[in-house]
Amino acid sequence: MTTFSDLGIDQDIVDALAAKGIVDAFPIQEQTIPLGLPGQDIIGQAKTGTGKTFGFGIPVVQRLGLSPEPGVKALIVVPTRELAVQVYEDMDLLTSGRSTSVVAIYGGKAYEGQIEQLKAGAQIVVGTPGRLIDLANQRLLDLSHATEVVLDEADKMLDLGFLADIEKIFQKVPAVRHTQLFSATMPGPIVALARRFMTNPIHIRANDPDEGLTQANIRHLVYRAHSLDKDEVIARILQAEGRGKTVIFTRTKRAAQRLVDELSDRGFNVGGVHGDMGQDQRERSMAAFKAGKKDVLVATDVAARGIDVDDVTHVINHTIPDEDKTYLHRAGRTGRAGRTGIAVTFVDWEDLHKWALINRALEFGQPEPIETYSSSPHLYEDLDIPAGTKGRLVTAPVSEKPARKQREPQRATEAAAEGASEGTTRRRRRRRRAAEGVGSTFAEGAEAPAAKDVPAGDADRGVVPLVVALARVQDPVERLAAIAHDAPRDQRVGDV
Repeated sequence: MTTFSDLGIDQDIVDALAAKGIVDAFPIQEQTIPLGLPGQDIIGQAKTGTGKTFGFGIPVVQRLGLSPEPGVKALIVVPTRELAVQVYEDMDLLTSGRSTSVVAIYGGKAYEGQIEQLKAGAQIVVGTPGRLIDLANQRLLDLSHATEVVLDEADKMLDLGFLADIEKIFQKVPAVRHTQLFSATMPGPIVALARRFMTNPIHIRANDPDEGLTQANIRHLVYRAHSLDKDEVIARILQAEGRGKTVIFTRTKRAAQRLVDELSDRGFNVGGVHGDMGQDQRERSMAAFKAGKKDVLVATDVAARGIDVDDVTHVINHTIPDEDKTYLHRAGRTGRAGRTGIAVTFVDWEDLHKWALINRALEFGQPEPIETYSSSPHLYEDLDIPAGTKGRLVTAPVSEKPARKQREPQRATEAAAEGASEGTTRRRRRRRRAAEGVGSTFAEGAEAPAAKDVPAGDADRGVVPLVVALARVQDPVERLAAIAHDAPRDQRVGDV
């Protein structure tokens, strides 16, 4: 096994990686780093999760030197916000032993912090196309000295319609530069892009051996499941023996949030990453998942390429994706860095044709998905789920609920007693004021109501109509209390 020390990398970078337990190089790193260090343009073809960030990042950091001058000298363009955060963290690790500063530029975050870091002289920029062009057009981002340029996941940029933006960015960087392009696939437009903006690039394919290894490390299980039973099936899978961090993919952001709420209610420690969440929320959720504070992450495909976590043991496709590329990207969240993993896919009855296309394209040779329910014996056997497992955890939050219910009557009793006490106090105060003659007269200059204003029957019983009683009360607070207490029940303030 080749180590980073064997590749001619500066010692501070080797030490920074070793401090994180990263010593041996992956195949894509073995092939790209020796070429990238002297400045060779590279087209790297490798799937996500094979270590390509260090493959292009180490040459970039080392070529800038130990103390580069302030100002943007390197630009790394990525398609999604989540990937921008991930690449930023990796580059920040590589530069931890030198004065080089890294800044992440992407949408969904306030401009001010990003602009301040640029003004402070950050030398490496990791960003998404939209925000990069926005800041460049405002003359807040100067790319005229960015002699190191990397396009990461170029095929995803093509899928998202960023090709025109990439061309605009290339017009803002120096004509003489070191360029690296990485992509899992090489469709025609990406090849054309490389020919236009790269100088005699060397094409390195690390796909075939890595793809075979990754697929061998991942066990694919496909079930024909009923939509109303999926939540229960997932909840039981999450209790399988040896289950570690798990990523669940949904087709829509609404379905993602519904599943987060459902699994939380069942007692699981779950977070979400989808388009209806603010960027700060998404980053907090992803950070909690990486740190192990949450062991289940529900995500849409937007976040798929930014989930770079080595210890994911299970991937669950709540809904089957539309194409084989998306399936590979989802399944690729597990079985990373040589580990084993399990990918479970639910196929609705109306989506059986989609699985047939994916199965054919990826040459899985998987039979038609077997009809599966939460009680199916083969589900328990396939995933090593303990016998008798149900779809709800018995956790501390659940056991606390009866205690809360027991406290509620006590609180209600205390509130009622307090209200009764206040009512008694108000009645005593009014009787005392009446005995003292306070409030029985009107404001100066006002005349007392004539006896004829009081109905005879009420006068005989000593009952004074509300309008007359209010006229005798000068204090606004006392008047409000009188309304609350003396008005007919359907007219009392508290009953309105």
